[in-house]
Amino acid sequence: MNGPVVLLRKEIVESWRTRRLPAVLIMFIAIGLLAPLTAKYLPEIIKAALGDEISVPIPTPTAADAVLQLQKNLGQLGAFAAIVLAMNAVAGEKEHGTAAFLLTKPVRRRAFIGAKLGALGLVLALAVVASVVVGWVYTAVLFQPLPVAGWLALGALSWLGLAVWAAITFFASTVTGSAAAAAGVGIVALIVLSLVSAIPQIGRFLPPALDGPALALAAGNTADLAADTLATAVVGSVALLVASSVGAWLAFRRQEL
Repeated sequence: MNGPVVLLRKEIVESWRTRRLPAVLIMFIAIGLLAPLTAKYLPEIIKAALGDEISVPIPTPTAADAVLQLQKNLGQLGAFAAIVLAMNAVAGEKEHGTAAFLLTKPVRRRAFIGAKLGALGLVLALAVVASVVVGWVYTAVLFQPLPVAGWLALGALSWLGLAVWAAITFFASTVTGSAAAAAGVGIVALIVLSLVSAIPQIGRFLPPALDGPALALAAGNTADLAADTLATAVVGSVALLVASSVGAWLAFRRQEL
């Protein structure tokens, strides 16, 4: 029972049985489907709705618009999904007494926290992969095929950004023991860090700084890719992810259940 793999499998099975995993997958697939459709047909819908009232010509949509729409939806809707997934991760176990029951078995607290975090990361990874695959296919159908390697990078960077918001919320769930408080902390962190990211000296280390490189890679515009911007954004995001995860473990190991 003290094997991390067993605990991780328990978390994944529980995510499936409680329908969290299917719900997140459906949501992210919808994001991947709607992004290229919106980019393709929204200008036509606007023209049909406003007709001659449009004074400014609407540019012809391109594959880059589909990438932008997908990245924006992943960054916004995906962030809220990550927060919802993480807010009850530890708080719910403590509230229902499941955590105390598990820890009466030969289960280490480090393994307990690690399995929770691993399951969160895996669920988000599956969801992002599904969204990116569907988005790439429909972008290829409606516009043109874009570099697969660039879209893989888009998926990896999007996952990293979402993992940061999930880890911060997970830390709050562990410390406060309240799902509502954890969700509040996650949303406040999302808003505050997104605003702070407008400050160049600080923002280049925060998850929103991943957006530009992700868009450039997915659209195949490597000339617009700044390697130092990508590096600092990845390093800063990984640091936040690790700090939140380690903080959750340090807080949990001292708590009375």
